[in-house]
Amino acid sequence: MNDAHKHRARWRDSLHAVIFEAETPAGKWFDILLIASILMSVLAVMLDSVGSINLRYGSFLNAAEWFFTIIFTLEYILRLICVGRPLLYATSFFGIVDILAIIPTYLSLIIPGSEYLLVVRILRILRIFRVLKLVQYMGEALLLMKALRASSRKIIVFLFTVLTLVIILGSLMYLIEGARNGFTSIPRSIYWAIVTLTTVGYGDISPRTSIGQMLAACIMILGYSIIAVPTGIVTVELSKVSSRKVTRSCRDCSAEGHDADAVFCKFCGAKL
Repeated sequence: MNDAHKHRARWRDSLHAVIFEAETPAGKWFDILLIASILMSVLAVMLDSVGSINLRYGSFLNAAEWFFTIIFTLEYILRLICVGRPLLYATSFFGIVDILAIIPTYLSLIIPGSEYLLVVRILRILRIFRVLKLVQYMGEALLLMKALRASSRKIIVFLFTVLTLVIILGSLMYLIEGARNGFTSIPRSIYWAIVTLTTVGYGDISPRTSIGQMLAACIMILGYSIIAVPTGIVTVELSKVSSRKVTRSCRDCSAEGHDADAVFCKFCGAKL
């Protein structure tokens, strides 16, 4: 019984190395094949939404959809088998993304009938979320996510400051221009301030008075300086996480981002 347990542990470790570790040859090929499957499945969903293509190749695209769904289902089951804590992985970000990648196809089977066509259409569009599965196979994307998490509090404060700023500027423009120049309400004026501050400039509303144009010019210049702030915040955090990039994955919770000399997982405490 003990030998069988050891054999099962070795089998799970080997499977974990292929699925979660990108440094082994088998792991690299697994990632390459899975990325290709994700891209082709998303392309199939996009092509299926084109009426002329759907009329000619609808059955083929439907068969392709089921083929990819079965592949992703098997992949999800194997991931749950090889991690020590399946529930922890299933409730993680990537575990939820994996579920989103396969559930819509199965749900479309139990929602038949013409009156539910709109619902089925929505479920089919949800398959586009498979593109999120690509994130876990790109080391740089994982580094960016860690940098965003580390800088989230600073970015929230920055966004709150910008929100306060556009409310004040929008209210000022409402007082200056008024309804006669298109600024019919404070919310509409705030919309104009957001569009102007972000340097988008749709042009559907524009100030007519000299004072309003001067304020608009100041907001445009302010917009260029504000854009640089979140970029700098994320860049600093990105440089920090890049200096300690490690691709080892925990066998229990599948978490990454451990230090090079780490012995135990800093997320669940399991031995690496």
